Amino acid sequence: MSHPTRPAHSVSPADRLRAALSDLLDGLPPKQAAGAVERLIANYRGATPTDAPILRDRADVVAYAAYRMPATFEAVRSALAAFADAVPEGWAPGSHVDVGGGTGAATWAVTDTWEGTRPVTVLDWAEPALALGREIAAANPVLRDASWQRSRIGAALTIESTDLVTVSYVLNELDAAARTALVDAAAAAAQAVVIVEAGTPAGYARIIEARDRLVAAGFHVAAPCPHSAACPIVPGTDWCHFSARVSRSSLHRQVKGGSLPYEDEKFSYVAATRFPPVPAPARVVRRPQIRKGQVLLDLCETDEQLRRTTVTKRHGDLYKAARDADWGDTWP
Repeated sequence: MSHPTRPAHSVSPADRLRAALSDLLDGLPPKQAAGAVERLIANYRGATPTDAPILRDRADVVAYAAYRMPATFEAVRSALAAFADAVPEGWAPGSHVDVGGGTGAATWAVTDTWEGTRPVTVLDWAEPALALGREIAAANPVLRDASWQRSRIGAALTIESTDLVTVSYVLNELDAAARTALVDAAAAAAQAVVIVEAGTPAGYARIIEARDRLVAAGFHVAAPCPHSAACPIVPGTDWCHFSARVSRSSLHRQVKGGSLPYEDEKFSYVAATRFPPVPAPARVVRRPQIRKGQVLLDLCETDEQLRRTTVTKRHGDLYKAARDADWGDTWP
């Protein structure tokens, strides 16, 4: 799918988001922000699902937004880019619901993937997150009319009919029953569902669980898998995940003690549709290994197999394509 080209003079949603987050941090003492981030990291890494909003007040939410929004945005944007390439030519969501969207990173990613306006609803149970998301959205013309609604994410969740539902970094906060209810509600409401989780074995397991329920509900997997059959990865031996490059803010460097101006966000995802997607080629599921005169590609293929392919100079143009291939790309 060819994406609309932005005019050279236009400001991208990614740039607008960075500027808005920078403005937020100007009003928060660095030590307070760093302390809030450290506490939030400890909560998010906990093994037990939470029964109360993790984001309690504005300081929490500003720290979270500055620290996590860029990574969530890049991960969701990467997943949406793969999804957009798999849908029929000209398809774009006419409406969007972001479940558990917090400060709205996924809504920003959608505006970066498809131009134009659409009704947007963000559902979350943390009122401070919704309030800040609404505030930040003022910097994005496409999101200024978005609806920010408080809603408990779980068995009682209802989602109005929509073209696209996104769920990013939410399943890890829910118990098994609530995860099932969320995925089933998304499937009942949407034409397309995109779910993103952390790129860990546990995150991948949650994605596979959601993928199985979407397929059982009649959805077709559009990305990253080139088929809707069972994942060929043997549970416990490996996991499917990808990587997105994230620019590090000063807060990132302060909290993590890192000096690099970037970090790589690992994520797992599934994108599925009620309508048949464009027939998918294979996908590169590991970072390509470039060696002298050859490139090794680990591929998930349409015949439901994982294979390693070696592309050498004698393959001509295919070798050039292999050298340019990136982790997560489709492969002819």
